Amino acid sequence: MNKSESIVKLAAALVKFHGAMGKVGKDSVNPHFRNKYASLSNIIETVTPHLTAAGLAVIQQPTVEGLETVLLHESGEYISSTSAIGCKDPMNPQALGSAITYARRYALGAVLSLNIDEDDDANAATTKPSAPAPQAKESLTPQHPKWNDAVNALRTAKTTMNAIRVRYAVSDAHSQDLIDEATAD
Repeated sequence: MNKSESIVKLAAALVKFHGAMGKVGKDSVNPHFRNKYASLSNIIETVTPHLTAAGLAVIQQPTVEGLETVLLHESGEYISSTSAIGCKDPMNPQALGSAITYARRYALGAVLSLNIDEDDDANAATTKPSAPAPQAKESLTPQHPKWNDAVNALRTAKTTMNAIRVRYAVSDAHSQDLIDEATAD
């Protein structure tokens, strides 16, 4: 974090800002996770009147190092910080624009200590996503409509017993029955 030599007036203005600022409402839905969040435009519209009343302004700009966010006071005092912009394809303008918007939203919330998101006790940042529950395999028995297909595939070496067991639940006895039928003259 960088700051001006003094931030006394800026600190007093931040106290005034926080006294007037309430919670920022969530106005958007993430289509992938189906969770609600506060959009950048909603955050800006919500905080701007309170910033102006306290003599504060925020400037955000992408730099070579990342996204620089500067909180200014009308006296000239400031604090600033730079955060990373995580973009998988920085040569794609749409992907980069999306990453910048995302970074701006979180940096703005951080520099102003906004009440925006639910506190999940860092679970999303530290917990690996759980693997999907394994699907129950269909049992392959002599009565199953695919039994003869499995026998023929084994006979013509188009598959293996291991491959059949990956797809179907096959008991040891039925595995032996498949092999016996496939190798019968």
